[in-house]
Amino acid sequence: MRETGNYDVAVIGAGVFGSWTAYCLQKSDAKVLLLDEYGPANARASSGGESRIIRMGYGADEIYTRWSLHALPRWQKLFAEAGQPGLFQPTGVLWIARGQDPYSLASLATMQQAGAKFEKLALDELRRRFPQIFFEDGAWGIFEPNSGVLMARRAVQAVVEQAQKLGVTYVREAALSPTGGGKLRAISTASGDTIAAHSFVFACGPWLPKVFPDLLGSRIFPSRQEVFFFGIPPGNSQFSVPAMPTWIDMKDGFYGMPDLESRGFKIADDNHGEKADPDTQSRIATAESLVAVKKYIARRFPTLKDSPVIESRVCQYENTSNGDFLIDRHPDFDNVWLVGGGSGHGFKHGPSLGEYVAAQVLQKEGSGIVKVEPRFSLATKQATQNRSVH
Repeated sequence: MRETGNYDVAVIGAGVFGSWTAYCLQKSDAKVLLLDEYGPANARASSGGESRIIRMGYGADEIYTRWSLHALPRWQKLFAEAGQPGLFQPTGVLWIARGQDPYSLASLATMQQAGAKFEKLALDELRRRFPQIFFEDGAWGIFEPNSGVLMARRAVQAVVEQAQKLGVTYVREAALSPTGGGKLRAISTASGDTIAAHSFVFACGPWLPKVFPDLLGSRIFPSRQEVFFFGIPPGNSQFSVPAMPTWIDMKDGFYGMPDLESRGFKIADDNHGEKADPDTQSRIATAESLVAVKKYIARRFPTLKDSPVIESRVCQYENTSNGDFLIDRHPDFDNVWLVGGGSGHGFKHGPSLGEYVAAQVLQKEGSGIVKVEPRFSLATKQATQNRSVH
């Protein structure tokens, strides 16, 4: 058995949470190791895939609106430093609302209070600006002009590459579950090595309940999520940027993105699917899901009702009971942190979360995002799902 160098912090998991945590720790002058079994934003991970929405609307959940506002310029700065500014696509984000929808009304108030830029659009304005979308009577909208899409897989890989340039050591290896309690001195790997560190951050996404089954097996709920890409009619620019925004339909639970990088028109159902295992679940989309998506497209985007599916993906969320993140110490280990529960909305918050976790682990004040947030505690994560954050 070989022991690797003694690190200030070892981060297990190189998804969006782990990679930004490692980056921010290294920026705070810590000596950091980042470890992942399958690679940054790999195809099994919740951070994998082509694209993720970054938006400011969060109903009354002001903390997430402020974290999104904080995160976007940091994503853009890192992409510029990496020479890949196109990893953020400023598509704008359109919320499709109806009547006195409380979530949408709360989003308006919260975004105004937080200083986020948005427009409230009446039905006639929606129909004028977005004729390719069918809006029923009583619909209205919120348009976020500065929001858009993060190119997910490549974005995480860019974070890891920039972290390595700062001095982070990245290793592709599987970590074994720690045992015992008190102060953890080192973790073992599947190849028989040990990694010693002063602190450990487990940011394992849907693998968290597998790494800590007794603690998190009944508190983190990985769910199967299916995504489809539809072909755009030849010569039709209505479903590409700038004519087509990223969009979210809270009532029906669907969301989607315009044709980016010629991948097709993306659409997905945000409602939680069946329980999933990131290592073994089938990655083939089901016929039942396709039927539901096509039915929705025929109503909402009638021009695309006969468009072919050109690609499909199966990934997973790692949901907490209420949709809030999990960022807390392990109750049995003084120097082990649990970071996860992205719950389908976490990707955009990577920079904000990384700063928060780094400040907690290193006990450093002054970033403006350090205050301990009780909503992220382990104690608030229950064994029954009742997601309230979207």
